[in-house]
Amino acid sequence: MTRFGPMASRSKADPAAAAPAAPGSDSRVGAPERPARTVEELIARNVAAIQRLETAASAHRSAVDLFADRVARFAGSALFLGVHVIWFTLWILLNAVPGLPHFDPYPFTFLILVVSLEAIFLSAFILIAQNRAAVLSERRNQLDLQINLLTEQENTRMLQVLSAVAAQLGVTVSADPSAEVLAQATRPEALAEQIERAAKDDAPGGKRPAPPA
Repeated sequence: MTRFGPMASRSKADPAAAAPAAPGSDSRVGAPERPARTVEELIARNVAAIQRLETAASAHRSAVDLFADRVARFAGSALFLGVHVIWFTLWILLNAVPGLPHFDPYPFTFLILVVSLEAIFLSAFILIAQNRAAVLSERRNQLDLQINLLTEQENTRMLQVLSAVAAQLGVTVSADPSAEVLAQATRPEALAEQIERAAKDDAPGGKRPAPPA
């Protein structure tokens, strides 16, 4: 009881001391991550973060998704093409050369059946892999969109702060209407409506805006 008393009291006084260190954090237990000192180090951390996201997404694949990815990867390789070229060549030669036992004579009905079944299953596996790739791509697009919106909000706030600092210091800034417009908060809904209107105008039969004079 006396032996473990100081350790227990220290753990109660500092709960962070008993917590495990997070990956990439400082060597001291519970210490925050050391800020990046160079651009290369910051880029390396960003790349590592994206790799962790990709690894986490790949780890949640089901057995069907994993098998479909492997089949799609193999179907898009030169080995797949070479195997089929050799297979079809040997099959046709064995069933077309006179003097050999023909187990599938011309017009190679059994070969057509096998290839048709292969095409059906191969198409299904490729579609499964493409659907999963589309979901991952949508997540990346959402991540890019959120980062872009956050960057836009930060830039807007910085413009507002700079304008307030200039006014407080009495610094004269040349009148620029575009700067006032950029300092306004960006509304994603308005941008989406403008893109939708532009798409309708560019569609066949739409009203395209007149070119500037």
